[in-house]
Amino acid sequence: MAKVELKGVTKIYDGDVLAVEKSNVTIEDKEFCVFVGPSGCGKSTTLRMIAGLEDITAGELLIDGELMNDVPPKDRNIAMVFQNYALYPHMTVFDNMAFGLKIRKMDKEEIKRRVNQAAEMLDLTTYLDRKPKALSGGQRQRVAVGRAIVRTPKVFLFDEPLSNLDAKLRVQMRAEISDLHHRLQATMIYVTHDQVEAMTMGTKIVVMSEKRIQQIGEPLYLYNHPINKFVAGFIGTPPMNFFTLKIAEKNGKLVADEGSFTLVPTEEQAKYLKAYVGKEVYFGIRPEDIHYQTAPAAENNMQLKVTNKEPLGAETHVFLQVKDSNIVAKVAPDVVLQLGESVNFTPDMTRAKFFDKETEINICEPNIEKKW
Repeated sequence: MAKVELKGVTKIYDGDVLAVEKSNVTIEDKEFCVFVGPSGCGKSTTLRMIAGLEDITAGELLIDGELMNDVPPKDRNIAMVFQNYALYPHMTVFDNMAFGLKIRKMDKEEIKRRVNQAAEMLDLTTYLDRKPKALSGGQRQRVAVGRAIVRTPKVFLFDEPLSNLDAKLRVQMRAEISDLHHRLQATMIYVTHDQVEAMTMGTKIVVMSEKRIQQIGEPLYLYNHPINKFVAGFIGTPPMNFFTLKIAEKNGKLVADEGSFTLVPTEEQAKYLKAYVGKEVYFGIRPEDIHYQTAPAAENNMQLKVTNKEPLGAETHVFLQVKDSNIVAKVAPDVVLQLGESVNFTPDMTRAKFFDKETEINICEPNIEKKW
């Protein structure tokens, strides 16, 4: 397959509209790299530049060490799977999958062999004579993937391929595409706004926001070591909770004061927070790291009012009031809490994050790996 490198890749549309700013990413051979971020962050534009569907304003794109900036899409040996399937409605499944090979005037027997092999891999063998209108959304997406597979490209590109499917089908197709990556041992680049897709499918994640890359890393590394408040809030579901604390010194100990409760940072966190005494910082804690207490804890106790509950079977999400906003905690399904009741929770401070109020960088982890 192939190694893909973006070196300072920038895209500016007419009228000086910046779409992507100085992206530096190396996608190794056989990696499954997911670009994730909110709408308008530049992830799809980046994918289209790799495909050759958008010109690169500045920087270099290399595939297997070869400069691709001015190489036409048809000569890049890549295959793209689109969000809307892009199937020909008047053609059968077989003909849709074979179309690109026929254009290249490939031998008929070789075309048949490749299409049948891909159809078997994707469980489409019994549908080869049908037209797209006779297929479900998931089957159409498989046909689109099959059309890419038969070309045996160096790189597979996926542009939000599951966004048109219902929730159950999305879960199924996530597993199928991940399994396909494992079987093909292919280089795959996948774009999505859904961080669950990114976490469950990618071997490497590129988080984008405001036209630029925020952080690159393996899924669990980003989850545990977010470089800034945006990444911390975007990766994870339900998202990380944030509220403001003021750093102070009380009785010779560094504390983080909310007003109605006080939290004590760990010794490691305190080393970095000393510079913030007298200043406000953002405090971040994930819902699974806030623990319900039947009685007030001796330290780091938060007594908070229950404003809402969402029973989900295996767990319950409890919404708790902190100042003028709500945070979410996960509790066991057998924990009975009443709306309006004030209850005790304790955050796991070893899992907590502190962010600079102006730059929003992660204060207590200055040595996070930077690869972009």
